[in-house]
Amino acid sequence: MSMMDKLKNMLKGHPEQTDQGIEKAGDYVDGRTQGKYSRHVDTGQEKMREQFGGGGTGAAGGTPGQERRDEPPAP
Repeated sequence: MSMMDKLKNMLKGHPEQTDQGIEKAGDYVDGRTQGKYSRHVDTGQEKMREQFGGGGTGAAGGTPGQERRDEPPAP
């Protein structure tokens, strides 16, 4: 079993904790780089939420299949 498989299994069923971890990691990187790469960090956070199903407290976060707040609802 690969490290990614182990990580996915640990995070499964804990979307709130997953999202908190993703947010903290992004904030840490932003702090260390003084916000220089914040767009890239935000993109990485979105990808992590899509991959691991975080709760999505970020601007474009959410679980896969969930609509973003800035998009109109599907008909």
